[in-house]
Amino acid sequence: MKNVAISSTIESTRLARRLNTKDAVILGLGSMIGAGIFAAAGPATAAAGSGILIGVLIAGFIAYLNATTMAQLAVLYPESGGTYVYGRKQLGRIWGFLAGWGFVIGKLASCTAMALTFAFYAAPNYAKPLAIASVLLLTLVNYLGVKKTAFVTKVLVSIVLLSLAIVAFAALGGGAADTSRLSGWMDRGGIAGILQSAGIMFFAFAGYARIATLGEEVISPQKTIPRAILIALGITLIIYITVITITVLCVDIGNLAHAKAPLVLAVESGSYSYLAPVVRIGACFASLGVLLSLMAGISRTTFAMAANRDIPHWFSAVHPIHKVPHRAELAVGLIIASVVGVADLRSAIGFSSFAILVYYAIANIASWTLKPEQRRFPRWMSAAGAISCAVVAFNLPLISVIGGILLFGLGLLIYFLSHRDIRQS
Repeated sequence: MKNVAISSTIESTRLARRLNTKDAVILGLGSMIGAGIFAAAGPATAAAGSGILIGVLIAGFIAYLNATTMAQLAVLYPESGGTYVYGRKQLGRIWGFLAGWGFVIGKLASCTAMALTFAFYAAPNYAKPLAIASVLLLTLVNYLGVKKTAFVTKVLVSIVLLSLAIVAFAALGGGAADTSRLSGWMDRGGIAGILQSAGIMFFAFAGYARIATLGEEVISPQKTIPRAILIALGITLIIYITVITITVLCVDIGNLAHAKAPLVLAVESGSYSYLAPVVRIGACFASLGVLLSLMAGISRTTFAMAANRDIPHWFSAVHPIHKVPHRAELAVGLIIASVVGVADLRSAIGFSSFAILVYYAIANIASWTLKPEQRRFPRWMSAAGAISCAVVAFNLPLISVIGGILLFGLGLLIYFLSHRDIRQS
C-alpha cells in the first residue's frame, strides 16, 4: 500500500508518465551502444591487448549484477533519481547524496567524452566548436520533452545498429581476419591490465541506469523498468562482444591499441575499405545517441536532488507544458558545453568510470539491506556487485582514481557545509 500511495502522489504532482517498455529499452540502448565501441575500445586495448575480450565479459558481468540491483530497487522506488533515491531511503541521506554526486560528476565527464567523440569523428579540425554546438542542440531536444527524446534516440540507435552490421560484414569479409590475434590475453598488461580494461569498458555499459533515473516518466514502472534494463543490457553485451572480437581478429593488436578510430581501422584492413566512411557516420550518430540519453539522466538526478534540497531547490522546477525539469536541463547543458572546451577524451572516460562504479557500489550496498520479501534476486548478487565495482574502480589509471577521490571529498565537504544549519537546529 505504501508504494501505491507514493506512486499515486508522484503521478499527480511530478513528471508525466509517457514511456512504455519499448521506449525504455531504446533509451537504454541509446545510452550504451556506441560509447564502448567508438570511444573506450582504444584505451581498453592499450591496457590489456587482446585481453580486452575478457575485460568486456567482466564489465558485462558487473553490469548484469548492477542491473539486477537497479531493477529490484526501481520496483520499490519508482521515482526519478536512481541510486540517489535508493541510497537515501535504504542507507541514509549522506549515502544518497554521495550516489547522486557521483552520478552527476561521472556522467558530466561521460557527456564530455561523447561530445568530443562525435566531433572528432565528424570534423577533427573543428572539434571543439562542433562538440559545444552538439551539446546545445541536444539540450534543446531534451527541453522539448521526453517523448521527443525517445523518438530521436530510436532513429539514432537504428542508424548505429545498421552501421555496426556493415562494419562486421566489411571486416570479416575483407580477408584480414587472423585467429592467432585472439591469443596472448595476458601478454600486454596481465591481470591488472584486464581489470583496467574492464573498468574502461564499464563506461560503455552504464547506460542501463538511464532507465531507472527516468522512473517517474515510465508507464507501469514496477514491470517496465526491470524488464527494460535486462533486455537492453543483454542486447548491448552481444553487440559489444561481436564487434570487438571482429576488430581484434582483423587488426594487429599494437596498431589497435593506438588507434583513435579502431573500427575504421578494422574496415580499412580488408578489401572493403571503401565502406570506412560508414563507420565514421555510425560513430557520430552513436555518440549523439549516448549524449542525448546521458543528459536526460543527469537532469533527472539533479531534479531529484533539488527536490530534496541537497542542491538549490530552484532546479526542481517542472515546465508547465513540456513536463520536464527544464532548469536542470539547461544547467546540465551549459556546464557540459563549458567543460568540453578544455577537456581531454581519454581522461574523461577514466574519471567517469571511477565515479559511476562508486555510484553502483552504493546501489549494491542499498540492495544488500533489503528485506527478504522485497528481493527479486539472491542477496549474494548485491555483495558480489559491490565488491566487483570496488576492485575494478581501484584498478583504473591512477590519475582517474586520485581525481575521483578528490572530487568525492569535495562533495562531502559541500554536503556537510550545506547541512550545518540542520544539524545545529
